[in-house]
Amino acid sequence: MNKPLPVSLPTPSSSFFARRGLVAALAASPIVPSLAQFRVEVSGVGLTQLPIALVPFKGQDASPQKISEIVKADLERSGQFRGVDASGQALDETSRPDLTVWRQRTADSVVAGSVTRLADGRFDVRFRLWDVVRGQDLGGQSYTVPQGDLRLASHRIADFVYEKLTGEKGIFSTRIAYVTKAGTRYNLWVADADGENAQAALASPEPIISPVWSSNGSQLAYVSFESRKPVVYVHNVASGQRRLLANFRGSNSAPAWAPDGNSLAVTLSRDGGSQLYTIAAGGGEPRRLTQSNSIDTEPVFSADGGTIYFVSDRGGAPQIYKMGASGGSPTRVTFTGTYNISPSVSGDGRWLAYISRVGGAFKLHVMELASGNVTAITDTSADENPSFAPNSKLIVYATQLQGREALMTTTLDGKIKARLAGQAGDIREPDWGPFQKQ
Repeated sequence: MNKPLPVSLPTPSSSFFARRGLVAALAASPIVPSLAQFRVEVSGVGLTQLPIALVPFKGQDASPQKISEIVKADLERSGQFRGVDASGQALDETSRPDLTVWRQRTADSVVAGSVTRLADGRFDVRFRLWDVVRGQDLGGQSYTVPQGDLRLASHRIADFVYEKLTGEKGIFSTRIAYVTKAGTRYNLWVADADGENAQAALASPEPIISPVWSSNGSQLAYVSFESRKPVVYVHNVASGQRRLLANFRGSNSAPAWAPDGNSLAVTLSRDGGSQLYTIAAGGGEPRRLTQSNSIDTEPVFSADGGTIYFVSDRGGAPQIYKMGASGGSPTRVTFTGTYNISPSVSGDGRWLAYISRVGGAFKLHVMELASGNVTAITDTSADENPSFAPNSKLIVYATQLQGREALMTTTLDGKIKARLAGQAGDIREPDWGPFQKQ
């Protein structure tokens, strides 16, 4: 269930709704509000995982946040790391670890640090990373933060460690957006990449769907039904101010930011059937991209801005196509399966994630674009709305587990999954934001 598709297209079960879901599905699916605290459950074993020890930070027992535990959870969720027992060891950023001890515990690296409450109420967080194998000090950092930013400091430590040890940029200090529904109330949330620290960006008695981040992370575009029909808004995350972007005759849905932030692709039915258009980020007259008698919807830009992937039933059933960002003749991309929707393209341009209906179940698939090889990633049956992490190494998506909606992350091979689920909350329509400026 995705961007508003006319009823001529079959849709997934109305027990859940997706980023561009049908209004009827939204109305049929009560969910509970998301609370701020989530528990991360990591499952699976990767082919190669780096063993790392996170020593409890000196002073963290008196801290509102357990820094080392947050860092450990971040690293394990990435699929690249395996936590090593660090019990019985007392280290901080000034200590030189006894490498023999850590080698015996099979750790390749060790992180140690401290957290100290300052007189003004802020916290001083310091850490250092050691390469046990080579006996090298790999450096560290310090942060002076208010209590509310202790989790952010923890995520930045995880980013530092991840980049030092893998050579890839970490994504733990990025953010996600998602939607919840409580009774007749819809909420748009912005949260840390691990699902914690959720802040309400918008509440409405009418459905909110299709949140999508701008490339600089300062704005969210989304679809609201507060005018009793779908219209597109752009929301400034920092100020909470928003502006109406698309409110043309008929349906206005499925916003997708161009990488340069100057325009968005949208699905409009102003001229009849659902077709793709681009519109300037400041609003104005849209420019039509597709000219078909079919349903064209769910646009998403490639990272270089030169290509738009989208869903169309022009071949008789929903499949994913691509065309130039200024329009032109589309090329079909998906050939495996008879119903493929919800495209998401990785930032490195190598991968396409999407939802495929397989025997009545909706499952997350990943295609390597160069070869066309497709891998089914999940064993669940109600997956929706995949979105790549900005380093292209993880995918966030929503699904159902034990009859409840859940937010999940997965590695691209499906071997490591993490569930981000509040005990009192069902969360849906996730979109992973870009890297944050330090």
